Amino acid sequence: MKVKVCGMKYKVKEVAALQPDYLGFIFYEKSLRNFEGKIPEIPSSIQKVGVFVNEEIEKVIEITQKQSVAVVQLHGEESPNYCKRLAEYNRNLKIWKVFSVGEAFNFNELIRYEKVVSKFLFDTKGKNKGGNGVPFNWGILKKYPSQKQFILSGGIGLEEVDAIKKLTTEKKLPVHAIDINSKFEDQPGLKNITKLKQFFNEL
Repeated sequence: MKVKVCGMKYKVKEVAALQPDYLGFIFYEKSLRNFEGKIPEIPSSIQKVGVFVNEEIEKVIEITQKQSVAVVQLHGEESPNYCKRLAEYNRNLKIWKVFSVGEAFNFNELIRYEKVVSKFLFDTKGKNKGGNGVPFNWGILKKYPSQKQFILSGGIGLEEVDAIKKLTTEKKLPVHAIDINSKFEDQPGLKNITKLKQFFNEL
């Protein structure tokens, strides 16, 4: 089970010392966790994820190259053609497409993206583009029709550890990684190292 710590802004090296599989940096000016400046040096074993919302492709490419981003997470209304064009710029770039899940979700939405993204990411539908602090109803995922691995996100905290284990073992869903953010913060972008350590140990 891989772990992604998203919304990184402060204490980057301290969080990196915990050896998560991914660190997520949000490049979206409307976000309280918008990252500015140069990402500090982190171990090469940790992949950097750049989070974008309806950004121009040229800007995405510029930032991924400047920051040595390995994964692009698209959190807006990006089309399959947008994903395809982005992939053509750099064949080594992994693309995760985010889908916001509310009381229900139409899994047919995934079909158009199946061949143009590396993985799907499911987040809670809310007023913000991520970081809403509440999980969605994971029972919806029992209808997941694809073999493509996905990332589980949306208000995940320490209290969700047992449910995560059940989801991946009993339900046998292809969960690639758990994406954590707001439940492990003292303020937006400032992660609580003690809580993160506990989560890693329990998971």
